[in-house]
Amino acid sequence: MPALVPSFYNFEYFADLCPSIKNILLLDSEGKRVAVKYYTDDWPSNSAKETFEKAVFTKTQKTSARTEAEIAMLENNIIVYKFVQDLHFYVTGGENENELILSSVLQGFFDAVGILLRHNVEKKEALENLDLILLCIDEIVDGGIILETDATSIASKVATHSVDSGAPLSEQTISQALATAREHLTRSLLK
Repeated sequence: MPALVPSFYNFEYFADLCPSIKNILLLDSEGKRVAVKYYTDDWPSNSAKETFEKAVFTKTQKTSARTEAEIAMLENNIIVYKFVQDLHFYVTGGENENELILSSVLQGFFDAVGILLRHNVEKKEALENLDLILLCIDEIVDGGIILETDATSIASKVATHSVDSGAPLSEQTISQALATAREHLTRSLLK
């Protein structure tokens, strides 16, 4: 006899009730992409995404969101943002999302990036460690659903996923060993 599952255990039901993120943006001081991740189809094409990013940057560039996060509304979206050096951090949610939750996601992202970049948060360092930043975004949000906001936890998870090519092969996972081998092969071919 099959078990009857009440409709309130339906995943879609809970997904609609959970706070969600539409995108996470990391732009430089000129409004150009450093790292971005979109979770909705509100911007179906790359040009629509770039237009949105330019509009967000234009709306926020004259504010001084250096010490605390600021909030703005744009196209029925709530945008929470913060700047450091030449990087602009943004988290976007729908017009009905809770600003405090969006702000905690932003702060978690901001602080985790700071930890991973050893508090040297600037564009050059971010580009050199882009893989860590993208992993950081993936640890925070999955499919728009918030997974984690604690910066220390995010940074430690990212650190365990990152490849330490200097470690002996016996101490690496299979995927890390393959990545190390691929890196060595690439270097030898480029010489």
